[in-house]
Parts: sequence; structure tokens; C-alpha cells
Amino acid sequence: MIDSNGQQVRDGLQVDDHAKTGETYNIGGNNEQTNIAVVHAICDVLESLVPNKSQGVKTYRDLITYVDDRPGHDKRYAIDSAKIEQELGWKPQESFEFGLRKTVEWYLANPS
Repeated sequence: MIDSNGQQVRDGLQVDDHAKTGETYNIGGNNEQTNIAVVHAICDVLESLVPNKSQGVKTYRDLITYVDDRPGHDKRYAIDSAKIEQELGWKPQESFEFGLRKTVEWYLANPS
């Protein structure tokens, strides 16, 4: 289900880009996406990985439902990862698209 219209913005980061030790850093993917854009991207990945759908389902996007936004829901979460970029030269190695595909593949391979 998508809250409201799905236009809330998030910055995703693939877990393999996150595992660092030592100092405390804000780590972001420098890739803000609206929730609905992420859901659409997941649906698109599923179209290619699992083309055979349940009877009556034409596209995975047809399965999206919307609910009323909850009171006080944040509209945007943003991460300033400048410190880790400046001090360590760290930058995400995964693209949003490739990291999302790897994540969906993992869930498909690990249904439990």
C-alpha cells in the first residue's frame, strides 16, 4: 500500500555500501526517490524476473493500492553524507537500479 499519493521522498542505499567501521557517519545513496517511484521500479524489476503473474493480474503496478496518509507523516528524509565523502572519499558503489534488482532477487530466492 502507498500512503497518500506516494510522493514522499526517500534516499535509498544498498546494504553492501553501508558496512563501515570506526567513526559515526551519515551514509546516504545520493539518490532520493519518491516512494511511488521506488514501488514502480520494484514492479518493473518483477516484470522482468517473474513475468508469469497470478490470473487476472496484467501488470504488477495493477496491484498497487493507496491508503490515507497518517497524521504527522514526514514528507522527506534526507541524508547529508558530505562528511564521509570528504574524510574518507566514500561514495556509493551500487546504482539504485542494480541494488534494487539485487534486493528483489534476494527476496525471491529467500521467500521465508
